[in-house]
Amino acid sequence: MDVSERVEETEMTLSLGSLFRRLLSKDSKGEEEDEEEGTAKPDSDEQEPQLKGIVTRLFSEQGFYLQMKPDGTINGTKDENSDYTLFNLIPVGLRVVAIQGVKAGLYAAMNGEGFLYTSDLFTVEAKFKESVFENYYVIYSSTLYRQHESGRAWYMGLNKDGVVMKGNRVKKTKPSSHFVPRPIEVCMYKEPSLHDIEEKGRSRKDSGTEAPALLNGGEKVAGQDSTEQDGGS
Repeated sequence: MDVSERVEETEMTLSLGSLFRRLLSKDSKGEEEDEEEGTAKPDSDEQEPQLKGIVTRLFSEQGFYLQMKPDGTINGTKDENSDYTLFNLIPVGLRVVAIQGVKAGLYAAMNGEGFLYTSDLFTVEAKFKESVFENYYVIYSSTLYRQHESGRAWYMGLNKDGVVMKGNRVKKTKPSSHFVPRPIEVCMYKEPSLHDIEEKGRSRKDSGTEAPALLNGGEKVAGQDSTEQDGGS
């Protein structure tokens, strides 16, 4: 090998070495930046929306749109343009959804007595199984509670006056439990953080005088045991 070839080989080696050092320097700089940011980057990744759900209205076969007001009241309304009728349906399991009012930011939930209520925290009581009935209506049932003896599910439902019913009074074969989702748009959601039921502080037992305003869609609890609410019409 003559002198010129050795010079070219040396220059190539130096050039490759310089490029390699620059790449290492860039990686090292990136690692230093990550170290400076601490755990910020992983946390950011964990917070990225990963669940594909929908913003929708839920139209009942009873002729009402389900609505949730900022004070936690849940009932039916004829006003299809009300912002209170918009809900986030967030998938939280296989055919299981969380139902969150877009404006109120609260979750619909059902307690151990069958009363529908709203909670600012996502708990197991806020999980509803979403099923398509034979007439193509959609029904929502508690994933946690059902009839002890028969095993019959407890369903979310509206009576003929647009009042929410106790879940143990609603039958899946009746119009009271039948809803038609009317999707507005598809959205990506962050997975809701699951909290213990005790944390919500909204159960009938420990809510004190505020319980009637929170349970069963804001309607008075005492009136829900009457035969008028039991109709499944």
